[in-house]
Amino acid sequence: MLITLINGMPGENVSMRDRGFQYGDGLFETLAVVNGSPLLWDRHMQRLLRGAARLGIDAPSEILLRQEAEQVCRSAGCGVLKIILTRGISGRGYAPDKQAQPTRTVSLSPWRDYPVEQRTHGVAAQFCRTMISRNQATAGIKHLNRIEQVLARAELEQECREGLMCNEFGHVIAGTMTNLFIVSQDRLLTPDLSHSGVEGVMRGLVLERAVERSLDARVMNISKSDVLQADEVFLTNSLIGLWPVRRIETKEYPLGGMTQRIQEAIVDAYAGD
Repeated sequence: MLITLINGMPGENVSMRDRGFQYGDGLFETLAVVNGSPLLWDRHMQRLLRGAARLGIDAPSEILLRQEAEQVCRSAGCGVLKIILTRGISGRGYAPDKQAQPTRTVSLSPWRDYPVEQRTHGVAAQFCRTMISRNQATAGIKHLNRIEQVLARAELEQECREGLMCNEFGHVIAGTMTNLFIVSQDRLLTPDLSHSGVEGVMRGLVLERAVERSLDARVMNISKSDVLQADEVFLTNSLIGLWPVRRIETKEYPLGGMTQRIQEAIVDAYAGD
């Protein structure tokens, strides 16, 4: 059952003149909920507020969002909390209406079961033909324009759980819904997202926990050949936690020691079994 608050009031409908609907003019966050509590709340709020500032959208207070999140999550066991913030309702045309009032929706949907085997034995992935664009103005934030991910996701072969997207220079940026990590020569590497992609909250946590454990973690440009020559590969987001990658196209990977160490380091931060 989907429970939704629209600007603090129960509802199901947003105006067709809302700029989020018309232009994708807004942001969103997706949080795992366990025992009625959203996980990694502070990290999600930091990214939402950072994105709102980048786009020039007046964000509601974190206290208000927390109150509304608690309201929709109150009777939940596990679920998925989604917060959407748009620039609000305006007339035709791309130019923002300075008088527009932002629209916020806070909704809870049922938890999707991810088989435990995906975390223990890994998943298959593939490279996508659809490229991810470069734009420093929107890089890192979780804006509503997801058409590139939609097109890339449509390419996935039946056995693949994720697709990897590259920019026009051939750098691998991310999965359609995940951040990418590879292990090469005992170094933990993840793509530079200065120009493309979403800075995932789980990605940030993995980097922090890796440093705490004195692992050699680096952010850098990563090519397809780097991925295919890697010793280990894994994917992260705030719902799945961490998926080891067991195969990309014809290359197979083990569930290696570095991946297992990171899994153990973040087990408190996702809805795992």
